[in-house]
Amino acid sequence: MARPRKPLLSRDRIVDAARALVDAEGLAAVSTRRLAAELGVSGPSLYNHFRTKDQILEAVADSVSAQVDLSMFDAGDERDWRTALHDWAVSYRAALREHPNIVPVLAQGPGRRPAGLRLADAVFGSMVDAGWPAAQATSIGALMRYFVMGSALGSFAGGFVDDQDAYDPADYPHLGQAHLLADKQELIDDRAFETGLTALLDGLSVQYAQRDVTAR
Repeated sequence: MARPRKPLLSRDRIVDAARALVDAEGLAAVSTRRLAAELGVSGPSLYNHFRTKDQILEAVADSVSAQVDLSMFDAGDERDWRTALHDWAVSYRAALREHPNIVPVLAQGPGRRPAGLRLADAVFGSMVDAGWPAAQATSIGALMRYFVMGSALGSFAGGFVDDQDAYDPADYPHLGQAHLLADKQELIDDRAFETGLTALLDGLSVQYAQRDVTAR
């Protein structure tokens, strides 16, 4: 019987392998040699699809951006601008939480990445269509990105150690329960995100009511 052929090397296979490696070991683990070994191919074969490691990481970042739901910005969607921003932010954060190690690349901006540019275009276009002046719509896109990416960079609750002795009341009189935070990490972080997102959207709603529609 003929031996089964190995799957053909493709951009998607390289990106999938690189994303798995970034998720498991971080950005520093990615190299063309390591990826070639993971894929069972020779190193030079990767250069038929990507010229550099940076191009691979850019593609990984864009594959994560592509996981963000943008349906709330579709023309036929009936959600108002505030609800759309909320639902998009939740989806955006979920994608980044699944792949936190790629956030530093995403934080550099969309550059020429297609999915990242579609994301920026959808948010900006939706805000302008909702009546926001273009300058403010740009600021909204920026501040939402800052907020969501910041929430994905680390866990507030996870930053406290599970050791009551670390929080001597003589030094930290208000941290008597801090050692319990790590055990409730997901709950606390999710609640903090929703609290911040609601406050942010409340503030934008005030600005929306007072917006200068001539400032375009």
